[in-house]
Amino acid sequence: MLKQHSMLPVVVIWLAGVGAAGQFAKISVTFDQVGQVYPEAGARLGFALSILGLAGIFFGVVAGVLASKIGMRRTLLGGLCLSVVVSFVQAFGLSFDLFLLSRVVEGLAHLAIVVAAPTLIAKVSPPEKRAFSLTLWGTFFGVAFALFAWLGRPLVDAYELNAMYLVHGVWMTSSALAVSAIGLPEEKSQTVLRLRLGEVLKQHWEVYRSPFMNAAAVGWLFYTFCFVSLLTLLPPYITPEWRTFTVGAMPLMSMITSMTLGVWLLRYWSIVAVIKTGFLVSAGAASILILLPGSPVVCLVLAGAMGLIQGASFALVPELNDTAEDRGNANGVFAQAGNLGNTIGTPILLGVIAVSGYGGMLGVSAGLLLIGAGAHIFLARARARVRGPGG
Repeated sequence: MLKQHSMLPVVVIWLAGVGAAGQFAKISVTFDQVGQVYPEAGARLGFALSILGLAGIFFGVVAGVLASKIGMRRTLLGGLCLSVVVSFVQAFGLSFDLFLLSRVVEGLAHLAIVVAAPTLIAKVSPPEKRAFSLTLWGTFFGVAFALFAWLGRPLVDAYELNAMYLVHGVWMTSSALAVSAIGLPEEKSQTVLRLRLGEVLKQHWEVYRSPFMNAAAVGWLFYTFCFVSLLTLLPPYITPEWRTFTVGAMPLMSMITSMTLGVWLLRYWSIVAVIKTGFLVSAGAASILILLPGSPVVCLVLAGAMGLIQGASFALVPELNDTAEDRGNANGVFAQAGNLGNTIGTPILLGVIAVSGYGGMLGVSAGLLLIGAGAHIFLARARARVRGPGG
């Protein structure tokens, strides 16, 4: 039986999330080696990375509904076990077409994990440490990319790609065993599950129109659109002598700010206030970068401010949604928004650069970050109208 004051289950779930983020990172940080293994892929090679996010874009809300019916613990374990199978199959070596098919299956496993894990963390975390626990969860992507960059690439250089897939499979196996061993509680909706098209579309409409279930996701769309694309597109504009340091320090700065300043601010400010501050400071930093192109200091300020959005956004879901069903739905649309932002951000900003250059890229980014802040202001007012006076 879990003790309410124990952080062990939070850490176990977080480590499982790091493994889930590794499903993106293991391709992203070794993309050149993947191209060498599959020279016949040609222009299709990009799908090796992007196809993983398609499950989240199309099935995010459905996954939230299913997880709340099946149970969050079962959903998490199912995603982990499916990840184990996929990673070990990839380690045996596949044709490119079969590899893409394995990535589609891996995308479904990833979606199951990222929907169930934060819902479970909110459930098992000691109440006084919930904000910290969900802020910790918000670092799982950055930590995974750092680990795979620092350890994964040397492993691939020494033993080739299949060794990394094998190690990733071992990580996911360990996570599945640990999640099984710690005795997570099971919580699921008691309503009848219907997956008819009309019911699915109705569920989507109910989630999208709720200022409680969609609040974190709406802001997250603008965050993921800008964060991943700017990390990808800013480096060429940073002076060469500072480029490597700055590019490596930006995700680290984001994580540090989230876990320190973000956690401290959550003691005194509302979660929405912290998120809005992150958006506004990020927009200001993006605007300053137009005047000071590629400034390493301003790049780090930008990343640090976006770290405030990162951690607090995960904490907003349980803050606004009380039941397992509502949290599952909220995390489903959250995953959907994140996958959409990650997928469309870089290509759109590349198009902006082609038309209006560096300044256009930063101007559009600053504008979208301001819209993210405005969206949270609008949704907070919508929630106040729903609650009514004194609600």
